[in-house]
Amino acid sequence: MITTPVKASPPMREVGSLSWISILFFSAFHLIALIGAPLFFSWSALGVAIALHWLCGSLGICLGYHRLLTHRGLRVPKFLEYTFAVCGALALQGGPIFWVAGHRMHHLHTEDVNKDPYSARRGFWWSHMLWLLYTDADWFKYDEYKQFAPELARDPFYRWLNKNFLLLQLALGAVLYLMGGWSFVVYGIFVRAVTLWHSTWLINSASHMRGYRTFDADDNSRNLWWAALLTYGEGWHNNHHAHPNVAKAGLKWWEVDVTWWAIWTLSKLGLAKRIVHPPA
Repeated sequence: MITTPVKASPPMREVGSLSWISILFFSAFHLIALIGAPLFFSWSALGVAIALHWLCGSLGICLGYHRLLTHRGLRVPKFLEYTFAVCGALALQGGPIFWVAGHRMHHLHTEDVNKDPYSARRGFWWSHMLWLLYTDADWFKYDEYKQFAPELARDPFYRWLNKNFLLLQLALGAVLYLMGGWSFVVYGIFVRAVTLWHSTWLINSASHMRGYRTFDADDNSRNLWWAALLTYGEGWHNNHHAHPNVAKAGLKWWEVDVTWWAIWTLSKLGLAKRIVHPPA
C-alpha cells in the first residue's frame, strides 16, 4: 500500500500585493468567453476552438513547453522546437522562459509553501489560479526566474518570444477574423484560452489533491483520470513526478496519453530522438 508522505510545512511568507493588471486581464477574458460563447456560437467556431485547444494545449504546452523544453524528455530539430514553443506561447500561459522556469521551481521545491509558485499546500484555489494574481519577484521578475531556465535565456529567439508572446494573439485574432468573423475570434481566442487555462491549472490543483498513487513520490502528486483526458495526458501526475524526465506520462495501457501519441508519431517520422523512456 502506497501512503501519502507527510512534510512539515514552514511558515508561509508574504507573496506580494495583488496585481490589478492580472486581475483585469483574466476577468476580461472570462467575461468575454462567458458572454460571447452563446451570442457567437456556430459549429465551425466551436471546431476552431477545439482545434486550437489541441494545437496550443497538447503540442504547445504539454509537448513543447513541458516535456520538451522543461524536462528535455526528447530532442527534436531546432525548427520544430521553435514551432512547438510558438504554439505554447499562443496558449497565453506566459513566455517559454517564464513557464519553464516556474515549472522547474515547482519540481525542485514541490509543495513548499514558499518556493513552489503554485504550491498545493496553500490551498486549491491558490494552486489553481490565485498565484497568478499576486506579485512576487521570484516568480514574475525576469532577472529572478531566468536562472531556472538559463539555456533558454541564452537563446535570442526565446528571449524575444518570452517578451512578446502577447503579440501573437493579435496576429492570430486577425487571421481568425478573416476566416470567420467575430465568432471565430471569440471562440478561437477567448473560449479556447479560458478552457485551456483551467485544464492546465487542474494539474497544479486537483492532481495534487485527488486520484491514485502508483509511485511513492515525495509529494502529494496523484494520477487523476479525468484531468488526464482534459490535458492530453498530463493528469497522470504521480507518474510524472516519480519520473519527471520521462517523455511518456501514461504508463499503464489504459492511461490515455494523447501527447505521447504525438511524440511516438514524431519518432516514427525520424523527428523525435533521444526519447527518455520509463525505467524497466
